[in-house]
Amino acid sequence: MSIWIPYCGEAPIPAEWWSRWNIAPEMILVIAALLAAIYMFHNRLRVRPALGALAVFVFLYVSPFCALGSALFTVRIVHDVILAALLSPLVVAAVKLERVSIKGSLGIWTAIHALTFWLWHAPPLYEAVMSSDAVFWLMQTSITASAALWWVKVVRTPAPGAAIALLATMVAMGALGALLTFAHRAIYAPHWLTTQSWNLSPLEDQQIAGIVMWAPASLVYLFAALVILYRSLGARAVTA
Repeated sequence: MSIWIPYCGEAPIPAEWWSRWNIAPEMILVIAALLAAIYMFHNRLRVRPALGALAVFVFLYVSPFCALGSALFTVRIVHDVILAALLSPLVVAAVKLERVSIKGSLGIWTAIHALTFWLWHAPPLYEAVMSSDAVFWLMQTSITASAALWWVKVVRTPAPGAAIALLATMVAMGALGALLTFAHRAIYAPHWLTTQSWNLSPLEDQQIAGIVMWAPASLVYLFAALVILYRSLGARAVTA
């Protein structure tokens, strides 16, 4: 049996997880550097999104939420959805990345974004993430970067095309959620021995993660598509 030592440490039990803050020196230095960068370059940034992105970063990697992900695959899924659907657009807004022209069509970037998310949740790659800090950060960076570039393309695309891309992403996320929900066995070995203290079997934990992907996570993209279409129709009404 492999011993999994994921980033933020071994899986906590319910009685201790709330005390599992990640105060590693390198993490504190990173946060201090980001705060300094926001202060020094506040004239070139949008400060509120930048502070929002930093708050999300602290929640994901410093708060006990990070350690909880070592125990429950459901938490890992929520973590990764936050990367793609919250942290990435905040980064885009903070550094004004939407002003940059990204090569490639929106369709290509939609496929890259979805494929990146899917690949990192293939069991072999997921096991590598849960046993190597380097692979963990590669996963975090690639999901966030691909999502950020995809959001740039969405923002720069006329409303109908942007809505189609958002709905296509919703379908891709929902398909992964359905696959996890209806799987007949638990397929993520790092969680085979970590869910029992939370009164969940590994399969139940995986199924809950699938439902999260299938419904709430997918609805984020549906909501964004509706907002874009609503604003587009409103703008047309004003100019008519």
